[in-house]
Amino acid sequence: MPICVQKDLPAREILENENIFTMEPERSIHQDIRPLEICILNLMPLKEDTELQLLRSLSNTPLQINVTFMTVCSHISKNTPANHLNQFYTTWYDIRDKNFDGMIVTGAPVELMEYEEVDYWDEMVHILDWSLTNVTSTLHVCWGAQAALYHHYGLPKHTFPDGKLFGVYQHRVKNRKDPLVRGFDDLFYIPHSRYTEVTREDIYACSALKVLAEGDNKAGVCLCTAMEGRQVFLFGHPEYDRRSLDKEYRRDRDKGLDTKLPVNYYPDDDPSQKPMLLWRSHANIIYTNWLDYYVYQSTPYDIGVSLRIGETQGKS
Repeated sequence: MPICVQKDLPAREILENENIFTMEPERSIHQDIRPLEICILNLMPLKEDTELQLLRSLSNTPLQINVTFMTVCSHISKNTPANHLNQFYTTWYDIRDKNFDGMIVTGAPVELMEYEEVDYWDEMVHILDWSLTNVTSTLHVCWGAQAALYHHYGLPKHTFPDGKLFGVYQHRVKNRKDPLVRGFDDLFYIPHSRYTEVTREDIYACSALKVLAEGDNKAGVCLCTAMEGRQVFLFGHPEYDRRSLDKEYRRDRDKGLDTKLPVNYYPDDDPSQKPMLLWRSHANIIYTNWLDYYVYQSTPYDIGVSLRIGETQGKS
């Protein structure tokens, strides 16, 4: 089924060239089904790259999806043209009276800052609180997951003492009965690119959280949930395409950073070779299962009904 986005969104032409079914809003209103309303809070600096990656990930479901891109207004993007944001993005202040079936909160390159030092942190807090009552299920990714665990459950983040976690890491399913990991192999790979973590010990000590997958190594917990799937925390970047880590590596080196080669990525650790794509199938399963089981199966048909899930929320 199609992804419904604006006709002139640049990512749409690329998706159609990849035989991914897209649809403009004018056509979708004539369908006799209610599409899922998905909001994407895009905090990544290269927003157009992230749009394309996430839309690809959401396209593997038979459900029709309407996508609303949201940005923060308390931060000026330096890497995305203002006309692109003005044309294709909204802000929380414009949609705070609406309900959504699902929301994705992306990562952001602010890990080494204290949360309260981030210029849009107050706005982020409003959005995270709003998601408890206006979104059926929210998928928090990378820094978005760390920020949500800090705000909702008081879990701190910690800087890796030996530098950036960077590469493609192996993980093991820990709770196979959960529908989010239905169809997973025992072992799977996910890309990571981050300087901080929420420790295994803190996550397991929080009774509100259920761990679904973790690494046998430095990567730590990869996937956990709370509130019966209404909050999902994903610490890697399964949406990344084959070249994403390669671009980050070369960008870091151009900046003079002492970034090491991504782990388990280039054949023979040779950056002149084409990177290996080890995570695509499980990446598709994560997003498809989230949409199918935690969004579609749980959301009310009348999306205008308040979810009121925040009434049971509390620090743990």
